[in-house]
Amino acid sequence: MGERTMDKTATTQLPLAVERRNDGMALDLDWVRGVQANTSAIERRAATLPARRSVKKDYQAAWLLKAITCIDLTTLAGDDTPGRVRRLCAKARHPVRGDLLTALDMPPITVGAVCVYHDMVSMAVQNLAGSGIPVAAVSTGFPAGLSPFHLRVEEIRESVKAGADEIDIVISRRHVLTQNWQALYDEMRAFREACGDAHVKAILATGELGTLRNVARASLICMMAGADFIKTSTGKEPVNATLPVTLVMIRAIRDYYQRTGLRVGYKPAGGISKAKDALVYLAMIKEELGDRWLQPDLFRFGASSLLGDIERQLEHHVTGAYSAAWRHGMG
Repeated sequence: MGERTMDKTATTQLPLAVERRNDGMALDLDWVRGVQANTSAIERRAATLPARRSVKKDYQAAWLLKAITCIDLTTLAGDDTPGRVRRLCAKARHPVRGDLLTALDMPPITVGAVCVYHDMVSMAVQNLAGSGIPVAAVSTGFPAGLSPFHLRVEEIRESVKAGADEIDIVISRRHVLTQNWQALYDEMRAFREACGDAHVKAILATGELGTLRNVARASLICMMAGADFIKTSTGKEPVNATLPVTLVMIRAIRDYYQRTGLRVGYKPAGGISKAKDALVYLAMIKEELGDRWLQPDLFRFGASSLLGDIERQLEHHVTGAYSAAWRHGMG
């Protein structure tokens, strides 16, 4: 991303799927058990990025616009209302004020998707009609994933029936903690089958998996079972997306691609609320996976407040002054 004229194509909304879908593969336990994670080396590598990778001025604005197109704009609160979802969908359609886009010489853009609970799927579908923006539903007893298995599977089917294009499922952490890889694989395959044509994002809840090695192995299992995306967190754990976890997961994605030729997406979620953090994640994706993964069909941020901070930074770029946060509300 360099000159603005080059970024117009790069930041416009892409179709939901342009890659061959990940159909998965047979469980390869030798591959899984051979996966290791050098924690100290991973942490050192992750720590270098915020200091080494920075972009300024027009280049920073271009990267921030790219980040917006990769946001799953999310509301997952117990007090969600139809009105809140309507306002969130309106923001998803027009995430940046028109005067800022004009000043940046940019066409209209949208976010990557809108993510809601099952009860709000139909409301989101109705309010996003004709926009091309997918609706994602969290499912399978989100966030703990401890409801009866048949109910978790049925919840997926109900959300797909209601119009969800994407399903964010949560895995059973106990399968990872007890190294029951067959059970995790079978669970993920069942969830993938229940999704049908809807794409499935596997939430690992990495803050509850104990070790980076467990994160690496769980990532690989979910991809073998047909996950279209692997995702860090529900956003409800004490520790959510981190750079070391991201490095482990995207290197698992890279290994899977090199062995199968199938591209799987990545979604960090939870705690990413500042524009500068989004830039670091994008830089890591570019360095580790390449430019193809910098598109919304292969990369998403799970976020709500992130968009507001990005819009404030874009206003500062255009006007030289920061505006109040309330001027960039999500809903």
